[in-house]
Amino acid sequence: MAEDKNHLFANWFLSAIIPKVMRRRKKRIFARYLFGIAVAMFAVIYYALCVRSTVRESITFDINSGDTVASVARRIDSEKLVFSDMAFKFAIRLRGGRVQKGEYEIPRGASAWKIAGMFARGNIATVKIVIPEGLTILQIKDLLRSYSSLEGDVDCNDWRRVCDVADGDIFPDTYHVARGTSRLAVLDLARKKMEETKNKWLRMRRNPPAPLTGWNDVITLASIVQRETPRTSEMKIVASVYLNRLRRGMRLQADPTVIYALTDGYGDMRGAPLLRGHLKIDSPYNTYRNNGLPPAPIANVGSHAIRAVLEPADTKYLYFVADGRGGHKFATDYETHLKNHADWREIKKMNNPELNFENP
Repeated sequence: MAEDKNHLFANWFLSAIIPKVMRRRKKRIFARYLFGIAVAMFAVIYYALCVRSTVRESITFDINSGDTVASVARRIDSEKLVFSDMAFKFAIRLRGGRVQKGEYEIPRGASAWKIAGMFARGNIATVKIVIPEGLTILQIKDLLRSYSSLEGDVDCNDWRRVCDVADGDIFPDTYHVARGTSRLAVLDLARKKMEETKNKWLRMRRNPPAPLTGWNDVITLASIVQRETPRTSEMKIVASVYLNRLRRGMRLQADPTVIYALTDGYGDMRGAPLLRGHLKIDSPYNTYRNNGLPPAPIANVGSHAIRAVLEPADTKYLYFVADGRGGHKFATDYETHLKNHADWREIKKMNNPELNFENP
């Protein structure tokens, strides 16, 4: 009897439990199989879209107004920048389904996914424009002409607010613009930044140090400071010298203003020395002959020079001269200044023994 019961249990186990276990096992195996296929497919798609590249070297690619995803896909496929236009369109769809016009710099090794992202986000090729502090408008125009990636000229009859910019209207800085941007647009960008700087100062309602009376005075003196020293650590001291002279009714006697007059506003002697005879030039910008500030700025200035004028050092200095090491020696009295000046002449003679210096 017991054996029959055991036999019946065995039959039930074999007929009921084992098939269920086997079915579960098969399901697990099938699930693992499907998972493996999915992982493999994902790896293939990821490699095809995000890793594989047919871009052998950096290339420029233009998308024009009116170009569609399909037309861009055909062109980019014909230029062999992707391995398949279908793959590219799939990547674009995942990236938002659109392309933006512009000139693009596609780097070597770029995948279809990366290229699609550039086109979808509008990551167009840019050029870095560096406008150094202390340049005049004429020098800045020459600088912009040297950038072959920009278009157009900087001399014109339209865009009046840009064409009529004067020294002091431009904020020297580093600007990133799209390749092919007009030179006038860059000039306008720098003009707007200086306008913002001016408006910010006006909103603060801060009075400039006496005897300066307004923005033009601040920028004019800042332009002289900017041209006198490249060292930001000296700017506040140089500003204090000129302010002290203005308060005493002394002429500024700033060499950069004479150079500005001699070069018709270009601001560069191109290696020629400034001689005593040059100090007699008849010009409102000649601060050796005229009292007070020149009528307008002689260069375009950065924030350090502006801050130096607004927050000058508290000194009693009235004179300064170059020290031969990129800086200056300052003096409160004329006798000390003459000694410092004699030292500077000796340094110049040692550096250039062939030249006969008549510099002031």
